[in-house]
Amino acid sequence: MRREYLPAGNPRPELLPDKPYSAGLSIDEIRESLGLSRIIKLASNENPLGPSPAALRAIAETSAEAHRYPRPGNPRLRQALAGHFGLPEENLVIGNGSDEIIDLLIRLKVRPGRDHVLACRPCFSVYGLQSRLAEAEFRQVDLHEDFSFPGAAFAAAADENTALAFVTSPNNPSGLSPSADELLRLAAGLPPNCLLVVDEAYMDFAEPLKMYEMLRRQPSLPNMAVMRTFSKFYGLAGLRLGFAALPPELAKAFLSARLPFSVNVMAETAGLAALTDREFLEKTLAVVRQGRAFLSQGLRDLGFQVWPSQANFVMARPPDHGPEAEEIFELLLKKGLIIRHLKSFGLNSHLRISVGLPEENQVLLAALAEIFNIQ
Repeated sequence: MRREYLPAGNPRPELLPDKPYSAGLSIDEIRESLGLSRIIKLASNENPLGPSPAALRAIAETSAEAHRYPRPGNPRLRQALAGHFGLPEENLVIGNGSDEIIDLLIRLKVRPGRDHVLACRPCFSVYGLQSRLAEAEFRQVDLHEDFSFPGAAFAAAADENTALAFVTSPNNPSGLSPSADELLRLAAGLPPNCLLVVDEAYMDFAEPLKMYEMLRRQPSLPNMAVMRTFSKFYGLAGLRLGFAALPPELAKAFLSARLPFSVNVMAETAGLAALTDREFLEKTLAVVRQGRAFLSQGLRDLGFQVWPSQANFVMARPPDHGPEAEEIFELLLKKGLIIRHLKSFGLNSHLRISVGLPEENQVLLAALAEIFNIQ
């Protein structure tokens, strides 16, 4: 029998993604390509206020320890998170961003070639990318036409080989969030082998928070994991820091399997500081919630369809008259405004706009009014 060999320098082709992760354009990319002095980035759902000042001070104070390894498992941050959210410390894990947590959960739960991973469509592409690397089929259930969560259809799609079911709440890119009651019903109806993973990257911006959040409920739900990130609310996207509440046995396995120093000293210290920077966090909430309302109304006044958002961004579809979404995206780029055209999510006629500072939101709406010739 003829044997096939994979050349030493070649990857396994079946594991390569058809569509790699598509990040939003960076400020430097646009500045270099267009030669513009002022760039306003409203594309990647970052904190418009920047990083927490307390976190910046902590980074500066910790920088002299950059030659030291962090403690494996990040026990200081796990303890602080347990106290802050009222969670058992044994349930908590820390990751190099939520991406590392997603990757490890899939690898810890999936039996290659047997199990599959379930998510909605559209959703965060990393779920599918990491499933493929774990040799798991990635299945999706379409959101309703209005982008609301299809709870009954989602539950029906899970079977005895569904290792994980991902729900993003609030959803990216729509900003809509299923209620906690919907997710509790879903968790109760899933097969016993299926772990429901609720990705709450944007949950801090939801209101009223208690109506939607699952993090504090996780300890009473043995088939649920809940993820959060320091990238959005806490303004630490560049440091890559996330955490999750998991069933205790899975948390123990996660801590054993995770690379020992994947979260660096400065990221952990910054997270500890940002967690208690009350003034910054309150200001962030005010800026985002007020800006979200201002942007939503301003876009509607220009004829856009805007979906109600619980996140720090809004999704909008341009009016039928005038330029289409991709052209609007390009026209705004030429004006130094970066937003997200949602073609990578399969939504060619939609745009996603991060909430910026008040003056940035005003500049964006003024630029759109100019594009549509509205005085």
